[in-house]
Amino acid sequence: MGDSTEFDVVVVGSCNLDLVSTTEHLPSPGETLRAVTYAEHAGGKGLNQAVACARMGARTALIGCVGNDSAGQMLRELLNSEGIDTSQLITVDAPTGRAFITVDASGENTIVIVAGANAQVGNTAITVPHTKVILAQLEIPLPAIAQVFAQAQDAIRVLNPAPATTLSTELLALCDIAVPNETESTMLGGAQFLLGAGVATVVTTLGERGAEISNATSTTPIAPYTVDAIDTVGAGDAFTGALCAEIARGKDIQRAAQIASVAGALATTVRGAVPSLPMQAAVMSLYAD
Repeated sequence: MGDSTEFDVVVVGSCNLDLVSTTEHLPSPGETLRAVTYAEHAGGKGLNQAVACARMGARTALIGCVGNDSAGQMLRELLNSEGIDTSQLITVDAPTGRAFITVDASGENTIVIVAGANAQVGNTAITVPHTKVILAQLEIPLPAIAQVFAQAQDAIRVLNPAPATTLSTELLALCDIAVPNETESTMLGGAQFLLGAGVATVVTTLGERGAEISNATSTTPIAPYTVDAIDTVGAGDAFTGALCAEIARGKDIQRAAQIASVAGALATTVRGAVPSLPMQAAVMSLYAD
């Protein structure tokens, strides 16, 4: 696509193949369990959030790396089928990233991630296309995130700090919006720490309790949308993607977070990450203005 193309959201992030086992309970140290079911899905926070944005009606591009293997080809084809621009999804000489996920009968999960090709994001020069929102997570090298955020001064820069790790104040100062969950927020020092480091707005997701928006002057609760959850995998990605899509559409942060809360809740009603990411029509049919 040429330089004249404007995207609603450009996602810079990871692409994984998710290997998902369901079990009666999560294994204890040293315990061997038989899986009840097994499935393979496209995953990675970058890919999931790009698909979430696209399904919410945003013109979306994904910048990242996949391996020169069948998994990489499968992920590229899936992104293309969702209408996501992959002109800067680079194929590298490394295995495509993997995530080993175990989900128990109550829907809780544990995840082990293998970076693979994702570790090479930023090794080649990245040119950020014109976009309203740029979104990154922490499954790719931090210098790559700092590089694209520094480039995208005109865009709203959103960081989903997951999985949580220590972040420099230089990187945080480049973020307009941070979207941690409760655990990540605690590990990063809390919303007030993030605001003090230069993040303008922090949207903390609280699972079944909804979310809250914090800025320098106030904290605003976002009510949850209540559903019968069967699998929490992908819920945070659905929330973050919907939030970015709505911000790109010009919604204020409170309205965007309310719509995102519905999207995140809907994602818990379907198993798997990508399969659970809701379409815009389904979300808006449940969103009460």
